[in-house]
Amino acid sequence: MAAQTEESDCAREQTKAEQDVDQVRQRAVRDQQRLDSGAVSSPKDLESLQHEIASLAKRQGDLEDVVLEVMERREAAQERVGELTERVSSVQAKVDDATGRREAAQQEIDGEIATVTKEREVVAASVPADLLALYEKLRVQQGGVGAARLYQRRCEGCRLELNITELNEVRAAAPDAVVRCENCRRILVRTSESGL
Repeated sequence: MAAQTEESDCAREQTKAEQDVDQVRQRAVRDQQRLDSGAVSSPKDLESLQHEIASLAKRQGDLEDVVLEVMERREAAQERVGELTERVSSVQAKVDDATGRREAAQQEIDGEIATVTKEREVVAASVPADLLALYEKLRVQQGGVGAARLYQRRCEGCRLELNITELNEVRAAAPDAVVRCENCRRILVRTSESGL
C-alpha cells in the first residue's frame, strides 16, 4: 500500500513537473517568435526579451532535471511495487494452500466425529442408565474425562498410583462392580494390564 501510494505520488509529481516544463517551453517559443518576427524594435526591449529567453532556457533545464529525478524515483517505486506484489502473490498462494489443507483436515475431523459419535451411541445404549448418568456427571466435573484406565496400579486420569488398601478393594470388587479412583473420583476401567 505504501509503495503504491509512493508510486502514485511520484506519478502526480512527474505530471506536474512535465506541465511546468511545457509552460516554460511554450513561453520561450512565444518569446523567440516575437524576437524573430521583428515586432520588437527598441534595443532595451530586445535586450530584455533575449534575457528572458535565456532565463526561460535555464528554468526549462532546471525543470527537466526535476522531471528526470522524479522519473527515477517513480521507476524505483514501480520496481518496489512489482516486487511487493510478487511477494504478496507468493504469500497469498501459501495462505490459500494452508486454507485448503485446513479445510480438508476439518472435513476429515468432522467425518471422524460423526463416526465416533455413532460408535458412542451404540456403546452408550448398552450401558445401564444410572452408570451412564454417573459417567456424564464425572465427565463434566473432570474436564471431559469421566473414566480412566487403571494401568500398572496407576489411575491414568489423575496419574497417581493407588495405595495397597485401594488396590485390595479393587481386587475384591466384583468384575461388573463400578470402582472409582479415591483421588480423582473417576470411574476406573479395569483391564488385564491393570496389574491386579
